[in-house]
Amino acid sequence: MWQKLKCFGRSPFFNNLHYASNVYYKVKGVVIYRQIFQKFGTGSCIRRPMLILNPQFVSIGKRVSVRDGIRLEVVRSNDRRIPRLVIDNDTNIEQNVHIVCHSSVHIGRNVSITGNCSIVDVTHPFEDVDDPEKIGVRIRDEDSFVEIGDGCFIGFGSVILPNVRIGKCVVIGANSVVTHDIADYSVAAGAPAVVLKRYDFTKRVWVTMSKGTSSQTP
Repeated sequence: MWQKLKCFGRSPFFNNLHYASNVYYKVKGVVIYRQIFQKFGTGSCIRRPMLILNPQFVSIGKRVSVRDGIRLEVVRSNDRRIPRLVIDNDTNIEQNVHIVCHSSVHIGRNVSITGNCSIVDVTHPFEDVDDPEKIGVRIRDEDSFVEIGDGCFIGFGSVILPNVRIGKCVVIGANSVVTHDIADYSVAAGAPAVVLKRYDFTKRVWVTMSKGTSSQTP
């Protein structure tokens, strides 16, 4: 404890301010969020959210860090469907990330989701031109999902669309739109995202894929 206090005293002011704010938000997590979320793990914190909707269907693991501006939205589009949004241990979610779940969203362990990303398992049907309800309010009644495997890195401004499984240790390049499954140990980028590299465990090297390779799991 004494060593920690000495380090605190020697650190720059803004570093100490950041440390103190982290302590505050972790305490807030224990006092408030643990009471309203389905699960809120030890050492986790959410800093100044934009929106948290239906947290009773959200399970957050241990040591999860969520930065300012999160939109954590669970939508009850059908009373018979019980939605489930899971964020596993040691995952960090940076500023202004938009996560919407009406069925199933699972973000694995040790995942890094950088700023301004969107992860959604909802589809807004537009086909009925006579429907008076605006498209943004309509939600397709389906058992959709998003799965992001352990150890992934989701680049700044990326969008993960419904019914996508991203394998473990996948890197998604900035401003990508992921519309199909991505295999384990891949690098993918683009709109729509395509696989650029895959790790070959036999040769122990990253292999560059031919242009236009499908992003789907083989």
